[in-house]
Amino acid sequence: MTPFKHPRAAAAISVAAAALIGAGGGAATYAFLDTDSTTTIREVAVESGEPAAATTSIADVVAQTSPSVVEITVTGGDSDNPFGGDGGVAQGSGFVYDDAGHVITNQHVVGDAQSASVRFPDGSVHDAEVIGTDPSTDLAVLRVDAPASLLEPLELANSGDLAVGDSVIAIGSPYGLDQSVTAGIVSALHREISAPNNFAIDDAIQTDAAINHGNSGGPLLDLSGRVVGVNAQIESESGGNDGVGFAIPSNTVERIATALIADGEVEHAYLGVSLDSSDADEGARVTDVRAGTPAADGGLRAGDVITTAGGETVADADDLRRLIDSRSPGDELELRVRRGGETVTVDVELGTRPTS
Repeated sequence: MTPFKHPRAAAAISVAAAALIGAGGGAATYAFLDTDSTTTIREVAVESGEPAAATTSIADVVAQTSPSVVEITVTGGDSDNPFGGDGGVAQGSGFVYDDAGHVITNQHVVGDAQSASVRFPDGSVHDAEVIGTDPSTDLAVLRVDAPASLLEPLELANSGDLAVGDSVIAIGSPYGLDQSVTAGIVSALHREISAPNNFAIDDAIQTDAAINHGNSGGPLLDLSGRVVGVNAQIESESGGNDGVGFAIPSNTVERIATALIADGEVEHAYLGVSLDSSDADEGARVTDVRAGTPAADGGLRAGDVITTAGGETVADADDLRRLIDSRSPGDELELRVRRGGETVTVDVELGTRPTS
């Protein structure tokens, strides 16, 4: 699974990359998870809300939303930027988030950019600054210095309301071809994909809408013209579109963007264990404990099976990830652990996840 890379960049990496335990609340929470499973399907409780009236055609959606979709160009910065490009230039997509000029894109588009610019559909180009990035969710926020008349924010949908088979539309700049539109369906939900720092992004949306190099950071839209996700990765042996793309869900986008706009950064809590997610032994089996982590300090050992966390039952590795996801750095957590033929209690204080 690989971000949309410049044609000169490396080929796609395996979907079975290591995943890490993920984000929740005002601050996301993660612990290292090494897994042979590539798909997590689960039920997600969502709050009911007023559904927007559905637009009747793809053309209507494009007319409504395309003025808000932009092309982003950055220079300098991260040498590992997957777009590469001659002279340190990288390109991707994004969309207007609010009328203050904030633009959403992928972290791997901007990296540690020295400068950035945003090109609007009318052809005008305006300078932008990177407000904050989060490699753990592959999201970034820029602020563009553009006239108010160009700032038409897109509305975020509740990605928890998506169903497999829902129609979706992608708009972006594949291969620099701005305002390119493709359409498809939601192929699957709750996928786990690897972030640029090799942690996991939970609940990714899988789609067969054609997306390619340069679509990164652009919106995935529903038929009401609302953003359901940010296009981020493709799974491809050829490096081109094979009908398997992935978007970061809008609920994650909203949480991370809010934090980046407010503070310029996002902290993710961290446990520090590798888990065997294929083990259905009524708990999360620890396969490795990283030295110097909260797990090591608390006394967790390889071979331990975590059965409860904070008083909640842990059925498997995915359960543990979701429970850790709901915590913040500094939270204390009591773990009940099956060790050999005994049950022991381990107390940990979650730390702050490393950036890489």
